Amino acid sequence: MPVVLVPAVRMERWVLNFNGRHGSTGLAVVDGALTGAASDGSTFTARLPFEERYAGLPDAAGFAAAMEPPGDWGVLLVRKGGFAVARLAGERIVGSKVGQRHVQGRTKAGGQSQQRFARRRDNQARQAYEAAGDHAARILGGLAGPLVAGGDHTAVDEVLSDPRLRALHVVDPWLPVPDPRRSVLEAAVEDAQAVRVEVVNA
Repeated sequence: MPVVLVPAVRMERWVLNFNGRHGSTGLAVVDGALTGAASDGSTFTARLPFEERYAGLPDAAGFAAAMEPPGDWGVLLVRKGGFAVARLAGERIVGSKVGQRHVQGRTKAGGQSQQRFARRRDNQARQAYEAAGDHAARILGGLAGPLVAGGDHTAVDEVLSDPRLRALHVVDPWLPVPDPRRSVLEAAVEDAQAVRVEVVNA
C-alpha cells in the first residue's frame, strides 16, 4: 500500500486534505497509531517516527505535537564505497561525516582475471566499510537514542558489525537512499523525522 512521508508541521493540513478528498473522516487511536476512516471507505494509518507509540487523543493536532525527535539520535547511510553518518540533538546535526571510497565495479572477464577482480573488489569494499565504521564510532559513540539506517542492507550490516557499534539500537523505517552525499544525508534526516502514513484508497 502507498506510504506517504508527512512532516510534523504538515500533519494537520494533511488530515484536513484527506477529509476534503474522501469525505467525513473519523479519527481513532489504534495500537499506538492515529487512524482515519472516511465516508467513501478510504482509510489511513499514521505512525510516529522512531517507533514511538502515540497514546494521546484522536486528533491531528495532538498527534503532530507528539512528533518530537529524541534528544540524542543518529543516521547511518552506506552504499558500496559511500557512507554518511550524523548525530543529532533534536532537529540539529551536532556531528556528521560524508565519505566516498572507490570500490571496483563488476567485470565481465572470466577465469583468473574475474577472480582477481573479485578479490580486489572485496578488499576495497572491506576497507570502505572499516573507514565508515571508524567515523561512525567516532560520531555515534555513546549514542543514547535510536539510529535510523539506510542504503544497502548488507553494507550497513557490515559497518554495524564493528564491535564499537553493536550497542546501537536501529529502528524502522529503513531509508532507501542513493549513494550518500551531503544532500542525501540532509534529506534522510528530514525523512527520519516524518510520520509514515499508509493510505488505502477506496
